[in-house]
Amino acid sequence: MATLQDRFNINSQLEHLQSKYVGTGHADVNRFEWALNTHRDSYASYIGHHSQLCYFAVAENESIGRVKYNLMQKMLLPCGLPPERDDDAGD
Repeated sequence: MATLQDRFNINSQLEHLQSKYVGTGHADVNRFEWALNTHRDSYASYIGHHSQLCYFAVAENESIGRVKYNLMQKMLLPCGLPPERDDDAGD
């Protein structure tokens, strides 16, 4: 059974993880930022795993270098432009 000390320890570890790594998210992350981090992490993983890159190259009938280049280009804006914020909603 979890004690109060265990819960505090888990929460402090989670806060440390969230402050150390951007992609882990936090309480204030919105839907767009979450999708952005997920897509970028996926593309980075595809580029880092050569066998996955080879699979994509064969499936798309492209060279491995071209597939890597395309994935890196997709990392710039993987979800399109960010939605406009309604900062002046109080006016």
